[in-house]
Amino acid sequence: MKLVPLGDRVVLKQLVAEETTKSGIVLPGQNKEKPQQAEVIAVGPGGLVDGKEVKMEVKVGDQVIYSKYSGTEVKLDNEEYIVVKQSDIVAIIEA
Repeated sequence: MKLVPLGDRVVLKQLVAEETTKSGIVLPGQNKEKPQQAEVIAVGPGGLVDGKEVKMEVKVGDQVIYSKYSGTEVKLDNEEYIVVKQSDIVAIIEA
């Protein structure tokens, strides 16, 4: 199966959280927050959304930071994804 976002929606796959700090301290599971970094898996077509022209500025493969409490979590083929509006993405991470 494949997720195909509509309108200005973007499908994200969360990046794996660091389990140790830079100094080597192991973080226990219950104290970790989900990271707000993700990789773009699929991008909707944009176009006219709620009467406004929306140009999609992210592309498949981009690593992004998204708003903490945004999106809808979806599980498909034992993989977890998050579907967000493009406006919920706050930055693109460039190497």
